[in-house]
Amino acid sequence: MTERKRTRSPNGTSTIYQGNDGFWHGRVTIGLRDNGQPDRRHVSGKSRAEVTKKVRALERAREEGTVTKAGERWTVKQWLEHWLEHISRPSVRESTYSGYRVDVNVHLVPAIGAHKLKTLGPEHLERLYARMLANGSAPATVHHVHRTVRTALGQAERRGHIPRNPAKLAKAPRVEETEVEPFTIEEVRRLLETAALQPRNSTRWALALALGLRQGEALGLKWSDVDLDTGSITIRRNRQRPKYTHGCADNCGKKHAGRCPERLALRPETAETKSRAGKRSIGLPTEIVELLVKHKLEQCAERQRAGTLWVDRDYVFTTQTGAPLNPRTDWDRWKELLRAAGIRDARLHDARHTAATVLLLLGVPDRAVMGIMGWSKADMAARYQHLTQAVRRDIAGRMGRLLWGNDR
Repeated sequence: MTERKRTRSPNGTSTIYQGNDGFWHGRVTIGLRDNGQPDRRHVSGKSRAEVTKKVRALERAREEGTVTKAGERWTVKQWLEHWLEHISRPSVRESTYSGYRVDVNVHLVPAIGAHKLKTLGPEHLERLYARMLANGSAPATVHHVHRTVRTALGQAERRGHIPRNPAKLAKAPRVEETEVEPFTIEEVRRLLETAALQPRNSTRWALALALGLRQGEALGLKWSDVDLDTGSITIRRNRQRPKYTHGCADNCGKKHAGRCPERLALRPETAETKSRAGKRSIGLPTEIVELLVKHKLEQCAERQRAGTLWVDRDYVFTTQTGAPLNPRTDWDRWKELLRAAGIRDARLHDARHTAATVLLLLGVPDRAVMGIMGWSKADMAARYQHLTQAVRRDIAGRMGRLLWGNDR
C-alpha cells in the first residue's frame, strides 16, 4: 500500500493525512521549542473524523494557552523541589520560605510526590488533607499546606507545565477563627504598672500595648527611627528569629547550633517590614515619649557599665551588652510579665489586638487606624477591632435609652 500523496500546507498550519500504517495522523504547530524549532504535536486515530476532532481540540487549547510544554516529564516531587529552591526562595521572605519548605518536605512530597505533575487531580489533594486531619494535624496546618501547594501549582500552570491548577478545585478544610478577647483597660494598666518595676526594657511593653507594634517591629526599632523632639517613630524593619549553623564542623559537642561558640548566622538580623503599609510613621503620646527618654538614659548607663563588651547596633531594646533581643527571650519576658501582674495567659500578639480595640473605643477613623497598625487592607479592622465588654455595654445602654427612654 502506498502512502497517499499529501499536498504541502503553508508553514505552521495543521495537517491531517493517512499513513502507510493505515492510521490517520494529524500534526498541529503549538509554538516554538526552547531551541527555536517548531513545536509540532502529533495525534493519530483510526478515522479521519477522529483525528480531525483531536486536531481541533489541540488548536483550541493552543488558542486558550492551556497546552502543556513539550518534552517535560515532571513529577510532583521534582516540581515542588524546583519551585521551592529556584522560584520561591529568591523572591519571598525567609520566614515564608521556611514555612513552604516544611509543607513541601514534611507533608506534600512524602504523600503525593510520586505522582506525575500532569495527572495530579484535586481528589489526590483532598485525600491528603483528610489523612492529615485523621492523623491529628490542626485544620490551620492543613490549610497552610493547601495554600502552599496552590501557590506552587499556580506557577506550574502559568508556565504551561499543567493545563490547570488542581489545588484551585480541591476543597480545603474550613478553619474557624478563634475569637481573641483583648485586655481590658484595667488589665493594660496593671501590665504597665508591673512592667515599670522591671529593671530593663519596660518601655518595650508600652509600645506593644499602646501602639500595637508587632514583636519584630518593636525589636527591630533603632534610635535612628525615633524622633523624641517631634514625638514620633518610624517603622522600617522587622527583627527576625535567629537561625544558626555550626561553625566548628560539629566538634563543639553542642546539639543546638545556636550554642556553638563558633556559630554562623544563616539569616540577617532584620528584614523589611511585612508589607509596604508596614513601613510607617506613628505619633507618640507624651507618656511614651517620656518613657523612651528614661529608657535611653538607662541604656547609656548600661553602655558605660559594659565598657568594651558593648556592641553598638543602635537598637532601642537590647541585651546588657547592646545586642538585639532574641524574639524567644522577648516572648519569655512577656510570659513572666503576665504572671507577675496576675493577668490571664495570653499571646504576645494579643497586645496588638488590644491596641486596635482601644483605637476603636476612642473613635479613631479606620484610615487612621490602618496607618497606625500598618494594615494594607481595610478589612483587617474586622479581624482586630473586637467588641469588648465595654463596647457591648455601651450598645446595650443606647438601645435601652432608645426603646424605653431610661438610663439604667
